[in-house]
Amino acid sequence: MKVKLKAQAINRILAKKNMSQNWLAQRIGTSSGYMSQMMAGSRHPSPQMRRKILEVLQDCEFDDLFTLQGR
Repeated sequence: MKVKLKAQAINRILAKKNMSQNWLAQRIGTSSGYMSQMMAGSRHPSPQMRRKILEVLQDCEFDDLFTLQGR
């Protein structure tokens, strides 16, 4: 089972916080390029990366930010 970011939801949360994808990438310890690939759906965040995203964006549940995809 692969996990994909809900890019629109994340962009909406970042806009409310007046923050960028680059800011989020820095906070979770990844490059802006890798963050962009995750947002586009060509890369899938690891469990550790998902945990960091949830910590940084606060007040969000897993289902708010991620979707499960079949193999």
